[in-house]
Amino acid sequence: MADSSSCSSRSTFAVMVGLSQILGLGSVVLIGVWMGHYHGGFAWDGSAYQFNVHPLCMVLGLVFLQGDAILVYRVFRNEEKKNVKMLHGLIHLLALVVSIVGVTAVFENHAASNITHMYTLHSWCGIITLILFFSQWIMGLLFFLFPVASSRLRAAYLPVHVVCGVVLLVMSIGTSLLGITEKLLFSILTTYSSFPPEGVFANILGLVLVSFGVVVGYLITKEEYRRPPNPEELSLSVHFKTLTETGSPTTP
Repeated sequence: MADSSSCSSRSTFAVMVGLSQILGLGSVVLIGVWMGHYHGGFAWDGSAYQFNVHPLCMVLGLVFLQGDAILVYRVFRNEEKKNVKMLHGLIHLLALVVSIVGVTAVFENHAASNITHMYTLHSWCGIITLILFFSQWIMGLLFFLFPVASSRLRAAYLPVHVVCGVVLLVMSIGTSLLGITEKLLFSILTTYSSFPPEGVFANILGLVLVSFGVVVGYLITKEEYRRPPNPEELSLSVHFKTLTETGSPTTP
């Protein structure tokens, strides 16, 4: 019975991971089709075609790649922790680079078109998310990948790092939804209420993004899918428990 339950759990896990990849890649494809089919494609010349690079890069970087970076700890549960950490950090770095390209694209487009920068809620949420994402990546390097902090500090920061990762993914998807709505209002404000094909297409994209977030959230919060703790993690857990219960760790 236990073996049957374990097999069922592994099957469900595999299906959910596969679904997450379909939804994540699907969102990237959909944003590419939206910008390509309805808005003329991509370029790097300061024009509206350069603006189209922005949503593609942000969905690819801050949503899909960030989600996959979080999932590596679930997918590679039995691999050596150091290798998984490295993969986690590298995917996050790739997501950061792609996102910076996306932000640069929109700033250059706005400058070339004499459009005011940073006046919408979408832009405020976006820049805050990117700054926090960069900060989270730097802290991850210093605390876990190439640790310079003591065990006590790492123990205190570990749960913060985990929670911030989930919050940043939620913020990224939320900001993407704001951006989709903003783009539709700027592009098809007068016809949006009559269900034009572009509006329906973009709404479906939004639903796919939300679904990706839900599936990733399920995978990273399901207790049975968690990576079994290694000695280092057990040590950090002991430190964190000591800090929260007594305020003074028993070891340095």
